[in-house]
Parts: sequence; structure tokens; C-alpha cells
Amino acid sequence: MKREADNTATVLVPGVVSLAASSRRTLKHGDSFAMFDELGDVVDVELSPAGLFHHDTRYLSRLSFTIEGHRPLVLSSTVQPDNVMLDVDLTNPDLFDREGNLVLGKDTFHIGRSKFLWQASCYELFTVTSYSESRRRLNCALEFDADFADLFEIRGYRRSARGRITAQVLSRNEVEYTYASLDGMPRRMRIYFAPSPTRLTETAATFDLDLATRERRPIAVTIQCAEGDEVPRAERRFFVTRRIARRRLAAAREAAPVIETSNLVFNSVLERSSADLTMLMTQTPHGPYPYAGVPWFSTAFGRDGLLTALEILWIEPDVARGVLRFLAANQADGDDAAADAEPGKILHEVRECELARLGEVPFARYYGSIDSTPLFVALAGLYYERTRDQDTLRAIWPNVVRALEWIERSGDRDGDGFVEYGRRRTSGLRNQGWKDSDDAVFHADGTLAEGPIALCEVQGYVYLAYRMAARLAAEMDDLRLAAGLTLKAEKLRRAFEDAFWDEDLGTYAIALDGAKNRCRVRTSNAGQLLFTGIAAPERAARLIRDLFGTDFFSGWGIRTVSRRERRYNPASYHNGSVWPHDNAIIALGVARYGYANEALALTTALFDAAAHMHLRRLPELFCGFERKRGKAPTLYPVACAPQAWAAVTPFALTQACLGLEVDGGARKLRLRRPRLPHFLDWMSVKRLKVGDASLDLMIRRHDSSVAVNLLGETGAAEVEVLL
Repeated sequence: MKREADNTATVLVPGVVSLAASSRRTLKHGDSFAMFDELGDVVDVELSPAGLFHHDTRYLSRLSFTIEGHRPLVLSSTVQPDNVMLDVDLTNPDLFDREGNLVLGKDTFHIGRSKFLWQASCYELFTVTSYSESRRRLNCALEFDADFADLFEIRGYRRSARGRITAQVLSRNEVEYTYASLDGMPRRMRIYFAPSPTRLTETAATFDLDLATRERRPIAVTIQCAEGDEVPRAERRFFVTRRIARRRLAAAREAAPVIETSNLVFNSVLERSSADLTMLMTQTPHGPYPYAGVPWFSTAFGRDGLLTALEILWIEPDVARGVLRFLAANQADGDDAAADAEPGKILHEVRECELARLGEVPFARYYGSIDSTPLFVALAGLYYERTRDQDTLRAIWPNVVRALEWIERSGDRDGDGFVEYGRRRTSGLRNQGWKDSDDAVFHADGTLAEGPIALCEVQGYVYLAYRMAARLAAEMDDLRLAAGLTLKAEKLRRAFEDAFWDEDLGTYAIALDGAKNRCRVRTSNAGQLLFTGIAAPERAARLIRDLFGTDFFSGWGIRTVSRRERRYNPASYHNGSVWPHDNAIIALGVARYGYANEALALTTALFDAAAHMHLRRLPELFCGFERKRGKAPTLYPVACAPQAWAAVTPFALTQACLGLEVDGGARKLRLRRPRLPHFLDWMSVKRLKVGDASLDLMIRRHDSSVAVNLLGETGAAEVEVLL
């Protein structure tokens, strides 16, 4: 998804710990995230994103809990279904003295460990319970450290200099680490203990507990991160803060729509997806924004936010409003070659870490994304159709106009009517579509394409942007602009068919290179064209047959590249893997063209894959190996999980199966050829907003069709079913 340029040395390097093979426990709140091992500790952090991070900087780099000098045994370790709390149950192992005599029998002490993140702090509660037959003393210790490592360092960047770290014991129960950073932004971490430890040093806290039989003793630990002149939060009480966090979460979910089905596993997949989206959602001054994914991309990305909002638009339109307003506020005003910024262009990513602030990596405010700008315009139109939110339309309309101007001026570099990309500095991304790894765009013989490169799906996004913007212009009473955009859309459609369709391939070429030669490669990029509506119906039919043949369809989903292509590798990042969000967009596209069976097939494949995943969580991607009986999908080692546009994939697949459309202006919910996959007998959707109304629906499967019933209604809205 986002493998930064080679010369910035931020690519993943050999030796990086496999996230798929590890047992990381992930928490996130706001601009902070944490990854712990199954014990709740932070150990083995070299080239691994373990620890507590804030704004892409690792504060806590070590946390190791021991009993009598030994690591405990794990009884259970689970992130709760709502993603708020990590709960761990531990016990002591058999412990022997130097002569081999048993001095502490296994399971004598139980340690409950609970932790959560809230407002740049990690709150943790240890509960030590004795099951000894008599009073016993127990030594518990917690070792800790802070390295203030930049996330890009962890990913492999070799920096020449770092700031200085100092640590000091502030009181009997408090330690502070300070980092004199090179970017002028002071960073501090404070660790607070209650009760006070028996002994406290700069790197360890020791507790000598004297416990009667069945006695229980709590130990609270609060780790607070702060930047600049911020003072670490004063609230350190575990239960008080947990109550605040749960109330905020409950309030956010109380009015949200709810989907329930006859299949408990599918319900679990939907619940995990909803919890993941809630966890990744971060409040900004412009509204909520779904951060892209943990650990590598826990920040605002333009393309990711736009596609996430698009996938879940039918059921959670408020996500789109936050994304549109944030990206409008961060739209490029001037020209900056190092940041690939041009007036009117929409953001690719934001980074607040030290290396970005120093300019050693170009991603502080980076605009090297060729599709974010047309997707911004397209989402603006789709959001308005869904909600008729005139306040947001008026607020972002000048940004939509500037984005359209960028498409035609800077976006079309050579005036041929297509939007191309080419980085303006070697520090930028070589490829700037959603497949942005260096080897993702190539010719049939495997040679890499040279730019400027015009990707096929980007032209589809531009086509959709023109059509949506034409409708918005009419709403803004600019009929001349509306008519012009409609003509441009049709002109682009015709030119696209001539330039990109390859009769011998039976599909659209992935791209045109800088010499306007087709990159004659079969890829899933062509499948995303179906969502935009740019493909001619007869060619769409051939494309769909190809995508669901064995060269593309693995049984778990559609691969990014056909098995027949020179660079195909099922274990690669972009050249043969399966990306859930890619499949979701394709599913919406095939449903648009009336291919309900194919939408059902993709839904079934991705559901089966999710059922095999840890926590039933769809990751960023997984390998494209063929599905075999008795074998789960093969994980991709450094895939983000959770990841926003993968998290909302089940909701997009549901929309595709139901052929669901919402017209906010007409207050109409439309279901075109609705179907349910074979593993669902029924589905209910409650509190679905249609204009200012709210609907409760029940859909029941009957052989190859469904029955739709309106269970409840608040306000006036119409439900239309087209079988």
C-alpha cells in the first residue's frame, strides 16, 4: 500500500519481525497506539513496532513484568471485542532454588493484567491474588525504558544523529524520561505507580508483597506521553479513566446503525469490523478521520480515508463528512516539488514524527498520490447524493473546484486527456497509485514502466469525479460548469476505451507508460473500473469473466495480478496477493453491472477468509495462494491489522449483495436485485438513515431471491425493491 521510496531508506528491510507470525496485541486511541506481546509486555523491539507510540514516535520501548525474577506463564490474553481493553491472565511457574528444591509451586499466584489507551496515555492495572495455603511474600518487578525511536527508524531508516535521552526519578512513585529532539519538539514520558513501589530506579519498579491466603493486591501503572510544552495528564486513576472511555464509546455507538444476521460467525466479523473502524477513527479539528492502519500507517492518509468512507458510505455517511472536511482543509495551496504538492491537489499522508519534521523523509505533508484528488471529488458527489448535506457541500465546494482544476492542469501533464503521475524528486514515491510499491507497474515482459504513468483505474476515478461534480455544480446553480463536466466525462470515456482496452488480453491494460505504450498486464486495477462505470457493458462482461477465472480468483478472493503475468508472486505485496478493499470495490462494481452471482461469490470468499483470521479481522492483505481443503489463507508477514479499508470491507460486500442505494434527497432506499449469500438465512438492518428518516429492515433469503420487510420507521422514507 505505502512502501516509501528506496532512497529514503524507509522500506522494510530483511530481519523485520513478521507481524503475521507474531502474537501482538494492538490498542489505539487518537494519535497513540501500542503493540504488546501476549503477556502484555514490550520486549524484542529491534526492527519491530512493539511499544507505546504517539505521533509515530515510540515512547515506551521496554516493559517486562517478572515474578521472583522470572517471566510468568500466560493463561489467557485477549483484546476485548470492542478493542478498548487488553485482558491478560498470568500465573507463576514452578520455581526452584539453586539446589533444585521447589520453593514456589506453579499456579500459587494469579495475576490479572488489564490495560487500555486514552488521550496519549496507557493505563494498566495489575491484580495479584494469592492462592497459597499460608501467608507468603512475593517479589514482583516491572522493568521499563524509552528510546523515542522514530517509526521510520524502526522500518529501517538509518539516521546519522539522534537527540539525547535522560531519565530521572521524580518521586517515590514517578519516573520521567525526556528526549531533547533534533526537531526542537521536546518529548516526555512519565510513569506513575500506585501504590508506591518498594524500590524505584530509572529503569525498574519493585514491589515486595506480603499476601494472606486469597488476599488480592492491586498495582496501577500509568504511562503518559507528552510533546512540546504539554504537561502529562493529571488524571491517573485507572477506573475513573476507564469509565470515561467506555461512556464515550457507548455514546458513539448508541445511534449507529446495526446489522444482525442468522450467522453468528458473520455477526462476529461485522462486530470486529465495526470495532476496528471505531478504534482507528481519530478526532481532528475537522471531524473524525479513519487512520489508515496499525502499526505502520496510524495517521491520516488521503486515499485510505476516501476509500474507507466510500466503502461504508451507505451505512455510516458521517465518516465521509469528516474525511472530506479534513482533506479540504489540507488541500495543497502552492507548489512544492519535494512534497509532490501542486495547487488543488489532495493530500496523500501526514506525519508528525521527528524525521518528517526535520525533512529527512518527505512525508510531513506529502501529496504523492495520483488518485486522492479525483476520489475526493467523487466522494463529495456520492456523499451529497447520500445525505443532501448542503452545509458540507457549500463548505467544500471551492475545494472541489480547485481539485477539478488540478485534474486538468497539473494532473494531465502532457495534455492528452489522461491523468498521469511522476515523482518530482527521487525522495518521493516512484508509483503513486494504490499499488505504490516500486515493482507494481510493469510491462508484459516484466520490465518496469517508466513515467509519467497513466493508470487505468485513475481514469475511471476521473470519469466518476466529472459525473459527480456535474451534479454538484447543478446544485450550486452553475449550469455551465455542469454541462462542461458532463461533456468531459463522455469525452474521457471514449478516449479511455480506445487507449486502454486490449482486445488480445480481453481486458484493460493496467497503464500507459511515458511513451504512451500500453502496459499489457492483467491486473485487478481493471476490476476497479467497474465501480466507476466507465467500462462499456460488453467489455465489462469479458473483464468479469476473466476476474473470476482461476488465474485471478484464488478461492479466498481476487488476486492483484493474474497468475499468467511475468511478475506474478502470490507472496508479493502487490503482484499476486489478495487485498480485501480491492475485492470490495470490485464487488460494488460487478453489482453495478448486474452480476449478482459474482458479488455473492466474492462475499463468500472474503467471509471464509475472515473466519480463519485472528479475531476474525480482515488484514490489509494476505497471500494469493490457491485455496485448498483444510488450509487457511496464508498471511502476509507485515500486513497492517487492523487496517481501515480492510475493516469496512464486509460492509461494502453487504451493500454489493443487496444492490443497496440511498437517495437522501428523494428519501428513498433502493435495493436492486438484492440477494443474500448461502450462509445467511436472514439479515436485519436497524437505524439506517435515509434523509431525515430512520428505517429498520428485515431481508430473508428464499432460494435465489429475497423478501424485504419494513420492521420500523421513524420519519417518512420510501423503500423500493427491484427484483
